[in-house]
Amino acid sequence: MTPEGNMQTALLVRIDEKVRAGHFSEAHELLKGYPEQDGVAACFLYAAIFTGLGEFAQAARFLIRTDRGEGRHPAWHLLAIMAGLDLRENLIAVLRLAAEDPSGSPALLNVLGEALYQAGHPYEARDILQRSCTINPYSSESLNSLGIATYECGDAEAALDCFEYALRGDPGNAKTLSNIACTLSAVGRMDEAIATYQKAIALRPTDAKIRLNHSIALLKDGRWAQGWMEHEWRFDLPEHTKLPRDRLLPTLRQGDDIRGKIILLTQEEGLGDTLMYLRYVPLLIARGAHVHLWVPPELAELCRRIKGVGRVQVGGILPDYDWHCPFISLPRVFLSDPEKLGNPVPYLEADSEKITRFRKLLPKSDRLKVGLVWGGARRPCQTAPYMMDRKRSVPLHLLESLGKIENIDLISLQKGDYSQQIDDMPPDFCIHDLSGHLQSMDDTAALLMNIDILVSVDTSVVHLAGALGRPVILMDRFDNCWRWLSGKDTSIWYPQLRIVRQKKLRDWSGVVKKICKILRKAG
Repeated sequence: MTPEGNMQTALLVRIDEKVRAGHFSEAHELLKGYPEQDGVAACFLYAAIFTGLGEFAQAARFLIRTDRGEGRHPAWHLLAIMAGLDLRENLIAVLRLAAEDPSGSPALLNVLGEALYQAGHPYEARDILQRSCTINPYSSESLNSLGIATYECGDAEAALDCFEYALRGDPGNAKTLSNIACTLSAVGRMDEAIATYQKAIALRPTDAKIRLNHSIALLKDGRWAQGWMEHEWRFDLPEHTKLPRDRLLPTLRQGDDIRGKIILLTQEEGLGDTLMYLRYVPLLIARGAHVHLWVPPELAELCRRIKGVGRVQVGGILPDYDWHCPFISLPRVFLSDPEKLGNPVPYLEADSEKITRFRKLLPKSDRLKVGLVWGGARRPCQTAPYMMDRKRSVPLHLLESLGKIENIDLISLQKGDYSQQIDDMPPDFCIHDLSGHLQSMDDTAALLMNIDILVSVDTSVVHLAGALGRPVILMDRFDNCWRWLSGKDTSIWYPQLRIVRQKKLRDWSGVVKKICKILRKAG
């Protein structure tokens, strides 16, 4: 490449970095100095910049010019960028204009449909994708997107029909098979789901995403040994640990000697995952290992009270170790151990001084103290967690009847954006908000020790309460997490947890009615 070419490439990289950081005005100024203003790269960057700046007509004009009829439409890449910046609504406005322009590609309808269901507009997404399927009736991409949108509308059977139709036209499409399997798993048809995943794996045996989803179905069906081994495929995805695979803690067999070895356990995904797998730490200590924990700051105080733990580190430089292990791999490590599920609950304990302090903050009454958490972490810049959170979180107004039950004191432990919903509740909705006193999971643990029962959606506080041995009622979504198995209302992980699950996607009415009945009886 010539020096001029190198300079142009370097300039594009700088502009792209500015766009991904959301610095659109700076990117615009830099792009003015790029000599190939009519090239695909420049048009794409202009489309991204104007999308970010809210100049939708300009963005649509440039986006249309990026299409050269080869490969996937560049709009898919633009969706990934805007999703990462939580600017899906901006892109939706641009895609509407581009898709209706006579010179726009029909492929833009697929991108628009996906952007819509990502942003929480599944019915409109379904309508758009039906239009796309009318134009391209045999397009597996259109049919797969339509199936996902249809499922998001709450119609799993119609979604399966879309996927099956796509499969008839393209029998070797592993993505379609994976979508069928995922939907079957969501509705609890586990044998069919696992068999379908195995067909997809036969076609694409090294596809880490399909293998990981297969592992989740196995775990949801209680097939632990195969599920945990298969779950290691997540290491082939970019967002997982970068630590060396050759120093990953192996599955421990009877007689394996780890005495004196430094084992570094690391945070990998959410706080709930780490809280759930801390139950395995005492098993490593009992084998004579020196266990060091690398955890987020919210968990540090709690972890330092685990008997026998060495160093608890928050950030900083990677410490020395003999073996490392993400918390999520610990069940795989102990597959051959008689204690396959780790230490029994309670395996965590709260700070005694904090317990006393939080007791003083509670209402002075003999009524049943009921903790309430109705929302998880939104994470709008991460598409899969963002879509899942909309399913698991309950708008507080749907829980209004809980605040009117006699003989209970309702205590809010809700943190984050969802906590603001208290301000929109009617005056006769009685709830004591103690969330402002909760600065860490250690604080939350102390408060949990002072309440009689926790009512919560599927979030980290459920795992914390379960680990402390506190009673929990889980308000669970229809297509539940594998941890709660399929068709169960109790938990193998937390004996004092009771599951009340949706009968229909996004319909919380039956869940709320049943919980009210339970609390009236308990109060």
